[in-house]
Amino acid sequence: MKKTGMMGRLAAGAVGGMLLLGVAGAAIADEVGDDAVDVTVDIAALPPVGALTMSVASNSAALTEVASQDADLREFVGVLPTVTVSDDREEVPDGVFWYVTGQSSAFTAAGAPDLGPEHLGWTPRLLTEADGEVAEGPEVGTVFDEAPNNVGLEGEEFLSMAIDSSGARAVGTWDANADLVLKTPVDVAPGSYSATLTLTLWEGAF
Repeated sequence: MKKTGMMGRLAAGAVGGMLLLGVAGAAIADEVGDDAVDVTVDIAALPPVGALTMSVASNSAALTEVASQDADLREFVGVLPTVTVSDDREEVPDGVFWYVTGQSSAFTAAGAPDLGPEHLGWTPRLLTEADGEVAEGPEVGTVFDEAPNNVGLEGEEFLSMAIDSSGARAVGTWDANADLVLKTPVDVAPGSYSATLTLTLWEGAF
């Protein structure tokens, strides 16, 4: 019994000495060298749940001449292809709105002077039944029409607008188009004229 107890105390003492030696060894260790490992990870963005988007039924519109009520002018009319705004997002932030604008370039033809975008006007028309969620833009006359809104599509003009994106999202899809009218002087140079009407969907916040 005594011999066993003594052996146990000796073993415990040896272990304690080793622990002390280990601690002392760590305390007095000299740095030999180091190196670095770059750790990288690619974290992809989560795909959005739905989106606010715009599409146009066609990429062209043709204007044809109609009788003008002004002997000094020629008049050409057509219809803007249907513009569709869709919103299938699960959540829409508070206080946001969207709108669609249109802006035309000049009409050009080979060998003829340009016709500025102020010659082209439109009357927007909302095709989707609405209860105030979305409104059509105002009529924009040509430079030959009466003021105040006779600026043509030289600048960005409203086609349609939603004051509250969340309210419009409840319906989901909105269609609009516009009656187009081009007015020129009666002595306009003949030619095959073309212009680009750029439609843009915007979303902003109050």
